[in-house]
Amino acid sequence: MSSAPIPAPAADDSAAGLSKVEQAKADLCGLELRPRLAELAGEGWESLDEATLTIRLKWLGIFFRPVTPGRFMLRLRLANGVINADQLELLAEAVDRCGDYGSADITTRQNLQLRGLLFEDMPPLLEAMERLGLTSRQSGHDNPRNITGNPLAGIDPEEIVDTRPLVQAIQARLFQADGPRNLPRKFNVAVGGAPDSFLLHNDLAFLPAHHNGRLGFTVMVGGFFSAQRNELAIPLGLWLEADQLPDFSLAVLLHFERSGNRQQRNKSRLMYLIDALGLEAYRDAVLGLYGELAGPEALARVQPHDGGHLVNRAPRDGLGWNPQKQEGLAWMGLHVPMGRLDAPTMFDLADLARRFGSGELRLTEAQNVLIPGVPVGQRQELEGEPLLQRFRPAPGPLQAEAVSCTGNAYCSFALIPTKGTAQALVEELERRVELPHAVRTHWTGCPNACGQPYMGQIGLMGAKTRKDGQMVEAAKIFLGGSMGAEPRLAELHDKGVPLDELPDVIEQLLVERFGARRKAAAA
Repeated sequence: MSSAPIPAPAADDSAAGLSKVEQAKADLCGLELRPRLAELAGEGWESLDEATLTIRLKWLGIFFRPVTPGRFMLRLRLANGVINADQLELLAEAVDRCGDYGSADITTRQNLQLRGLLFEDMPPLLEAMERLGLTSRQSGHDNPRNITGNPLAGIDPEEIVDTRPLVQAIQARLFQADGPRNLPRKFNVAVGGAPDSFLLHNDLAFLPAHHNGRLGFTVMVGGFFSAQRNELAIPLGLWLEADQLPDFSLAVLLHFERSGNRQQRNKSRLMYLIDALGLEAYRDAVLGLYGELAGPEALARVQPHDGGHLVNRAPRDGLGWNPQKQEGLAWMGLHVPMGRLDAPTMFDLADLARRFGSGELRLTEAQNVLIPGVPVGQRQELEGEPLLQRFRPAPGPLQAEAVSCTGNAYCSFALIPTKGTAQALVEELERRVELPHAVRTHWTGCPNACGQPYMGQIGLMGAKTRKDGQMVEAAKIFLGGSMGAEPRLAELHDKGVPLDELPDVIEQLLVERFGARRKAAAA
């Protein structure tokens, strides 16, 4: 894996016509705030200018929340969704200091977001995190987001390749001192390692694939969700060996940094750049930059490839008791309702990981948590722990894969309270119907689609609609999302159902389309 200097960009005059956001980034990079963070915190968040408060702090992972002014969110970077008990306890202590304001959310990128923090708490918290190997660097705004991989990496009996060292190596390469600091928009990277690692909603995804009898990765590009457009990633036509992924990822990011659209933010994701250049010209440009980074010998190892890969099914939920590939060990997958954690629960999870497992925990894109490394003889004792009565290893078929964004409790874009509404709906529907299999539901509060509604068999998006002459909270319904061998995005089914009518409407859909049977008491 190369650590060659990054080639300097060609001179251009693209600064002309920058948007307001781009101008703020050009004036000062948010990373430059890190040495001054204690000083800024001492002066108080009210003294910060708007661009620093709402844009630049996100380069440090610090988010101002207009809905809760004075209470900030901190988004971490947890490569491949791996965290250990010591690290989780530190974060639990930070949440605990916030009292009733404090909470943490598992995100759809195998990550954690801490809520309710005071600005003055940020400098000591970031320093304590760094001592334990945690970071929040460039976790928000126009940056590479948390890099995801197989949550079962290293323990999965069906594993094709362990994604953990690959994800770590990509992250390290991207965040060298001279790495990308100012992308046109956010950028999602993922590495697949098992037959069920569906990753086509990412801007850049590496999926395990064979070429001439060797195992490597095919490259997929351009997947994203937004208020304007939603796309699955498409084959770039290349195959790489594992040690090429870090430099190639950097080449893609640097090209995007230099060539992406900075005049129209609604047309600045990677797929728009691919459209503008054409796939072949885009591929040639990235390969040229990769050759500068990695050298001609590495470039020669890149092979043409048709995009065929070993990923052929929707992800397993990973819940419950599952034997690991290590003899005598298993992981316990716990369902976390809508991914919401509080401080006592975080302390409990850390304790369980230490007492029963390897001291490590894994976070999943379905917003659940796994405890790996549990000796098989301790299953019964672990199942008797009080936390497992709330974080059930075997939740109902709607609860197991119910995913939700933050909602309007913390996000000013969200039109409805997603987490509470989703949880209440799931509980009500599981009282009403029996299902022959799990049904994956995805909730998002607004068209920005952070909750990935297009990936759900049922997707729900916050909206407003008119009822009895009044505007009321509602949800758009999307149906048909698949993460299996033939992936597809869910399509709009209903443009606005009042929230109080959702139980009846979704119940009928479950009966008509998913084989649900109404329970006798609900018939």
